[in-house]
Amino acid sequence: MPRSNRPRRAVSGRTAAGKAAKPGARSGPVPELDLERARTGVARRESAPDGEWMVRSITAGRAEKTYVCPGCSTAVLPGVAHLVVWSEDHLFGAAAGLAERRHWHSNCWTSRSYRYR
Repeated sequence: MPRSNRPRRAVSGRTAAGKAAKPGARSGPVPELDLERARTGVARRESAPDGEWMVRSITAGRAEKTYVCPGCSTAVLPGVAHLVVWSEDHLFGAAAGLAERRHWHSNCWTSRSYRYR
């Protein structure tokens, strides 16, 4: 006789697979995942001649404020995709580097000059 593809009914205290439920396991609804935040929320590490940098992408939909780009000294307007950059090897630690994060246009960040005059 062929097997049924339908899951078995849960017996009280057991899961649908017949295993005992773990104590403290959530049985309520799972919170909805914010796909936009999950896609862009992770910072990546970049190494450059001017140090170690953490770079996070901000999509146009999540850009809600106006910032001044340190690369071109013009405004990063709301609704414009850009990068948030902070120093990973800050002199006073990672927390100080994060506190001094800056919002860059993507093109300004990739074309910045490493030479100091």
